[in-house]
Amino acid sequence: MSWYKKKSVLLSAFIVLLLVSFALAGCNTPEEKEKPGATPGAQQGAKEPAQKLNLAVYYVKTTANDAYLVREIHQVSPTPDAHRVALEELINTHPVIPGAARVLPAATKVNSISISIKDGLATVDFSKEVLNANVGAAGEALGIQSIVNTLTEFPEIKKVSFMVEGKTDQAMDWWGHVGLYQQPFSRDLSNVYEPSIWVNSPQSGQKVSSPLEVSGSARVFEATVNIRLVDDTGKVIAESFTTASEGAPGRGEFKHALDFNAASPGQGELEVFWASPKDGKELDKVAIPVKW
Repeated sequence: MSWYKKKSVLLSAFIVLLLVSFALAGCNTPEEKEKPGATPGAQQGAKEPAQKLNLAVYYVKTTANDAYLVREIHQVSPTPDAHRVALEELINTHPVIPGAARVLPAATKVNSISISIKDGLATVDFSKEVLNANVGAAGEALGIQSIVNTLTEFPEIKKVSFMVEGKTDQAMDWWGHVGLYQQPFSRDLSNVYEPSIWVNSPQSGQKVSSPLEVSGSARVFEATVNIRLVDDTGKVIAESFTTASEGAPGRGEFKHALDFNAASPGQGELEVFWASPKDGKELDKVAIPVKW
C-alpha cells in the first residue's frame, strides 16, 4: 500500500471514530446522567416542601349577648422555640374566625418562658406593654385564659404563671379588673365555644391501623359524637359513636377506638360530627385525611 493510501485509510478511520464518540456523548451528556437513587423524571436538586408545625391558639370573641374563647390552628415553620412562637401568634396574628380578636397589646414582647419539667409549670415574663390591654373585665379574664389554654396545648405544660419585666409585684393587678393573685392558672376549656368539635388524634395525613384511636373535644347536644371512616371513593369503611365527658352547653373530651377492615394500601377521611335531634342533619363535621 502506498503512503498516500495508508494516510487516506487512517484519516477515514479517525473521522469514523470521532463521529461515534460525538454520538455517544450526545446520548449521555453530564446534565442528563441519572444520579444514584434519583427518581426518573424528577427534578434533581429540588427541595421537598418543609413540613409545617400546627399550633393551637385561643382568641376572645365578643357578641351582643356573650363573650367566649375560640380555638384556631395556625401553621408555622418548624421551630425549637414553639412555646414562644405560639404566644407571638396571639400577639401579632389576626384571628381567622369572624368576630374574634386579639387581647394582648401588639407592642407586647415575650422576654422569656421557663418551664419546670418536674411540675409542668410555665412562667412567662412579658414586657411592660402587656399591661396596656383595655378590653373590660370579661375580656381580661378570657384574655388570661387564652394565654393559659394556648400554652397548655403543649403536653409538658400543666399550669402557667406570669411576670412583667422579671417581677410579679407590678403584675398582680394585671389589667385592672382581674388580678394574678390566684396564679398559677390551669387549663379551662369551659368557655371555648368555637369550633364545636376538634380532633386531636389522628393527625392530618397520618397512616392509621385498626383499631383507630380517635380523640378530641366536643361541645355538642347530649355529648353524642359520631365517627365515620370513608375511603377516597366515599364508601363507608366503618362508623360508630361515642360520648364526650360533658354535653352542651359544657365542653367535654372524647376518646374512641374505631375498628375497621380495609384493603391496604388505601386512603380516605375520618369524619367526626354530631347529628341534629330535629332532622338528623350532620353538623360541625370535621374531616381528617388519613391513609392505611
